[in-house]
Amino acid sequence: MTIDYRKDARGVVTVTMNQPDKHNAFDDQVIAQLQAAFDRASADKSVRALVLAAEGKSFSAGADLAWMQRMASYSLAENRRDADALAKMLYTLNHLPFPTLAKVQGAAFGGAVGLVSCCDLAFASARASFCLSEVKIGLIPATISPYVIAAMGERAARRYFLTAERFNASTAKAIGLVSEDVAEAELDQAVETAVCNLLNNSPAALSAAKQLVFDVANRPISQALVDDTSARIAAIRVSEEGQEGLQAFLHKRKPQWQAS
Repeated sequence: MTIDYRKDARGVVTVTMNQPDKHNAFDDQVIAQLQAAFDRASADKSVRALVLAAEGKSFSAGADLAWMQRMASYSLAENRRDADALAKMLYTLNHLPFPTLAKVQGAAFGGAVGLVSCCDLAFASARASFCLSEVKIGLIPATISPYVIAAMGERAARRYFLTAERFNASTAKAIGLVSEDVAEAELDQAVETAVCNLLNNSPAALSAAKQLVFDVANRPISQALVDDTSARIAAIRVSEEGQEGLQAFLHKRKPQWQAS
């Protein structure tokens, strides 16, 4: 297996790309293994958060060269089947019902930028770099584009999709692709601190808040949207975790999700 799956006692899953000799480049098999890992986490009700990480010098070099050579001889239908598998994997990661964090220790190229963009939070070491290099070889970053544009914004996407230039972690933070850029030695602790902060929060509220962003972003402030958001807060106030959280706050005690 080129993908390692580990869950700790807190319910935090770490999915690690583990082909350092290939710079964690991915092909159809790696995509299938990532899909299986994300499906496994999604189906496990005890999972509280997921960290996407990688071993070695690079986070991921994007598409594997041998896979690209195979795709060069594929028919349109075969290419579409490959693209659909990648699209499904990215969609699954993007919509996991709990917080996701990318831990980017090195270079993230091409499709790997899509993986980073699909995570709710992304942390990059000072050694990390990013590149959307597809146009250099006559391609476009199509499948990852919805997530990358949502992460970095249209203006930055128009630049980096077209120039295929490499940029560093501080630039990635400035344009919104990553949440924090830290010294290489501080990367593990930065991710762990973020995980601990997330675990202080209601699992049900985290899932609902994540869905709220998806459902409210880019919608006009209409009466329908106002009614929808009012209904959501009313429903969660009377929910089991909503009641627990309110009672814990009012009685100055820890809620059950912190005590466990």
